Amino acid sequence: MSETLLPGEKEIREAYQQGEEAVISLFQTTILILAERIQKLEDQLAKNSSNSGKPPSSDGYDQPAPRSLRKRSKRKSGGQAGHRGETLKAIEKPDRLKVHRVQGCAHCGQSLKRRKAIGYEKRQVFDAPPVKIQVTEHRAEIKDCPCCGKETRAQFPNEVSKAVQYGTEIKVQMVYLNTEQHIPLERTCDLLEEFYGHRPSEGTIVTACAEAAQKVEKSNEAVKEHLVEKEKVAHFDETGMMINGILNWLHSISTLRLTCYAMHAKRGSVAMNEINVLPRFKGRAVHDDLASYFQYDLKHALCNAHHLRTLLFLLERYPQKWIEPLKDLLLKIKTKVDTAKEKMQTALSVRQRNLFNKAYDELIAQGLRANPPPKEKNRKLGQRGRLKQSPARNLLLRLRKHKEAVLAFMLDFNVPFDNNQAERDLRMMKVKQKVSGGFRSTSGAQNFCQIRSYLSTARKNGVKALAALRLAFTDTPFLPDFVTPLP
Repeated sequence: MSETLLPGEKEIREAYQQGEEAVISLFQTTILILAERIQKLEDQLAKNSSNSGKPPSSDGYDQPAPRSLRKRSKRKSGGQAGHRGETLKAIEKPDRLKVHRVQGCAHCGQSLKRRKAIGYEKRQVFDAPPVKIQVTEHRAEIKDCPCCGKETRAQFPNEVSKAVQYGTEIKVQMVYLNTEQHIPLERTCDLLEEFYGHRPSEGTIVTACAEAAQKVEKSNEAVKEHLVEKEKVAHFDETGMMINGILNWLHSISTLRLTCYAMHAKRGSVAMNEINVLPRFKGRAVHDDLASYFQYDLKHALCNAHHLRTLLFLLERYPQKWIEPLKDLLLKIKTKVDTAKEKMQTALSVRQRNLFNKAYDELIAQGLRANPPPKEKNRKLGQRGRLKQSPARNLLLRLRKHKEAVLAFMLDFNVPFDNNQAERDLRMMKVKQKVSGGFRSTSGAQNFCQIRSYLSTARKNGVKALAALRLAFTDTPFLPDFVTPLP
């Protein structure tokens, strides 16, 4: 009998002919199969964005109540003391001045037209002027020489290469709308037509994006080399993206100030090798527990936000005494580390680390005792290979095996508690897929990654997207001052 199939008529009849013991055995096996299926389905239904890695969009309309995995802060809600607001404020030198004159007294009706104003009440209106596309005609002189009789033509600027073309600013806006704001091609055309009364083709926008990608490529390569050679800690993650209806993988490598995106048909080591950051990376890699990462001989740090969500799921589905104490221990260590950082300390005391290590080991051991390996007698008829272990045991074995990576944030204060930086850097990329449904071609996806890598890095270093694109289109792409340019 197959592992996943229930017994058929033939198997039932064979057991009946073999006698009572065979029927009982078949009945017990069937119950085990059904129980496993029910448990698996119930586990799937119980998972949501708060207790697993599932995105909030998968929760549907019956979304779970927000539930933080961290301890409640003592701070009041809202803006904290010293927080700078974003209220619209008047400026000293407005662009235009409009004076509204008093014609007569509002009380007695006396004419005041010739009276000098004794003061003004000021109000300012911030607005945008009507936009209109501007066409510049370039004329290159042609002159004939009275000496030799031959003609000489003036040179057009390098950027004026065609008889009719779009200028830098409109191309900047095309790329900005399509890549930074994730507006699909057709709607980008619609928007530009509404603004300027002139509709570009979708192909024109694609060409502008390809040009932008080419112009920022060298800057992105410099960032990539800096990540490999200089960064002590970097965040790694990947997410599925559709290209022409086929699942591909967007890989992200990032820090607080740098971002590198790459698209590949594969998720694991084949892609990681071709992207060529992990094989050369000299720092510590923060990631989830995807097995491919551990193929590389480097320092690792696992995302504890994932562990907290898994522990929450286990607490809800398989409540055991070790689960909540382990969750609380991870949060307690984090609080101690955060407090130490605020006090400008560079490490916890040896005694404190030893206490945390001992408590961690004891809870893992307690959990493993409560979740022993599956017994051979539970092997189903015809089942081969390693017996399936419970979700709790799988987590515990992972936490034991990769203890140093789990507690890396305690041992090295440069290492964060979680991989949220990578998840933040991927969030807007998923918005792109949500809005557009994916990419039409591999080249379009790769161009998008180039541009978004560049814009994300610029934004992290205080340069706005439009300004960064203008720099790129004038052949002076932005590069952080701490990154060495490539020759």
